[in-house]
Amino acid sequence: MADDTTDTKSSNQMWGGRFASGPDAIMEEINASIGFDKKLFAQDIRGSIAHATMLAHQGIISAEDKDKIVHGLNTILSEIESGNFEFSRQLEDIHMNVEARLATLIGPAAGRLHTARSRNDQVALDFRLWVKEELEKTEQMLTGLIAAFLDRAEEHAESVMPGFTHLQTAQPVTFGHHCMAYVEMFGRDRSRVRHAIEHLDESPIGAAALAGTGYPIDRHMTAKALGFREPTRNSIDTVSDRDFAIEFLSIAAIAGMHLSRLAEEIVIWSTPQFGFVRLSDAFSTGSSIMPQKKNPDAAELVRAKTGRINGSLVALLTIMKGLPLAYSKDMQEDKEQVFDAAESLELAIAAMTGMVRDMTVNTARMKAAAGSGYSTATDLADWLVREAGLPFRDAHHVTGRAVALAESKGCDLAELPLSDLQAIHPDITDKVYDVLTVEASVASRKSFGGTAPSEVRRQIAFWRARN
Repeated sequence: MADDTTDTKSSNQMWGGRFASGPDAIMEEINASIGFDKKLFAQDIRGSIAHATMLAHQGIISAEDKDKIVHGLNTILSEIESGNFEFSRQLEDIHMNVEARLATLIGPAAGRLHTARSRNDQVALDFRLWVKEELEKTEQMLTGLIAAFLDRAEEHAESVMPGFTHLQTAQPVTFGHHCMAYVEMFGRDRSRVRHAIEHLDESPIGAAALAGTGYPIDRHMTAKALGFREPTRNSIDTVSDRDFAIEFLSIAAIAGMHLSRLAEEIVIWSTPQFGFVRLSDAFSTGSSIMPQKKNPDAAELVRAKTGRINGSLVALLTIMKGLPLAYSKDMQEDKEQVFDAAESLELAIAAMTGMVRDMTVNTARMKAAAGSGYSTATDLADWLVREAGLPFRDAHHVTGRAVALAESKGCDLAELPLSDLQAIHPDITDKVYDVLTVEASVASRKSFGGTAPSEVRRQIAFWRARN
């Protein structure tokens, strides 16, 4: 489409020249992107308004034409938002659909909008604006998820549960401490989101096709109008860059992985064999054949969403890996991956936030499990180091013998008679029983970031102050 034309035929023919007859059905099918990039309508119109305003300010177009353009674009925005806009595949993409409609509404002035820009920098702007807004939304949603975990952590700062390594009982911890592990994870995700916003906070508009423009444009003006920190600094990189989209997908994949780990734990914890938590019917389903079943479907679906997000990241990395500078049409395949991943991530965070607030925690079941598997064995070894003066490796050996004896007798360490313990090492006294309960074990872990209730509360206070 020429920059300054009102010819209807030209408006509907994107190619011109030797392609004036238009692409055939196959070319139309592979070339059209309106089916998905119409999602960018608000960003496209916002960018065009800023561009037209700058052109008028610089004397490149008249104030009268600018006013017509802005009025027409706002009319189109209202039509799309109200569902009264008819998108056309023949016009290929959101940019041409908007521009063709603008020509119908305001006549010749519409042709002046595309002065000093290309669809290359236009789509880069639209997409960057959309990703920036999505990152800001993700930041808010992660803040809500962190808040849900902080509430549960505060509620269960003293509720003991087994801590696991290799999914085997390791040492007693508190459920509050376990919740705070996810606060740290999602806090890092949110930090990555904030860094990504900083990285992409540059305006592409004005880079034109790849070389910039000879018109006396003011890129700083459009950058400011669109909420960017500054304009991009290299026109070739500007139109060929999709790092911001890849970074979004990378963040989504890492956050999705964290969500999936949490989902896996909820699935395990909600089994009858564990019975640590119970989800309400709002986040569970029954079986079509087994009436006793209560399936954690929401958690399972969150776990599955991670696969879709990972696939989107790999797809876009693969699309971009072999492209020479500057723009190639391959890059049209970037948006569907990001749109799908964003939808999956939003849904997964919302579902998980709901589950964290919804689940009922069975503290009695957790406490009973916390003492299983000789989880206080390390506390015995530490006691031998502190009170009997043994080197840790010797204390580890003594503790191993005590665990073997308890196993042979079918009892816990705390249930071994003192005479049995002293037969293993004579320096053991009855004071050892003070550290062999799960409550004493967690209370002793007062190192910074440890599971002691006092330390859990300290970390909760820290995160509440920054959330």
